[in-house]
Amino acid sequence: MVNLPEPGHRVVVRYLLPTGQATDALGELLSTDAETVVVDGKRGVERIPRGAIIAAKEVPPPPAPRRAAST
Repeated sequence: MVNLPEPGHRVVVRYLLPTGQATDALGELLSTDAETVVVDGKRGVERIPRGAIIAAKEVPPPPAPRRAAST
C-alpha cells in the first residue's frame, strides 16, 4: 500500500497501464478512496486504480516560469 498526502498537495504517482507499461501522473491530488486515486495534471484529470499504483510521493511546487530575455 502506498502512502499519499492529503488532497490538495502536488504528487507524482507511478502506475501500470493495462499493457503493463509504467507511466506517471504528476499534478494536484484531488481525492483518494479505497479503490481510486484522482490526480489533476497536464494531461487532465486521471483516475488511477489503487491496484495499479507502484509508487507515489509528494513533490515540491513547479518552478516559476522563466521570463524571456530582452535583447
